[in-house]
Amino acid sequence: MPPFVAFAGVLGGLAVVRWAYKTAVRINQELEEMRLSRVTEAARMGDIQTLKRDPVTGAYRPG
Repeated sequence: MPPFVAFAGVLGGLAVVRWAYKTAVRINQELEEMRLSRVTEAARMGDIQTLKRDPVTGAYRPG
């Protein structure tokens, strides 16, 4: 009986690891889609500012 319990524990552990992996992949995919949609929306509206070099100080500033 103890080998059966150990085998069942291993199978249960693998099931939990598989579930956690699939959940992490799904969540990361959703986050990536949200990030890309925000970047696309900002680019469409012209909200993304570029940096330009200040000729006096040499520092880069939004503009």
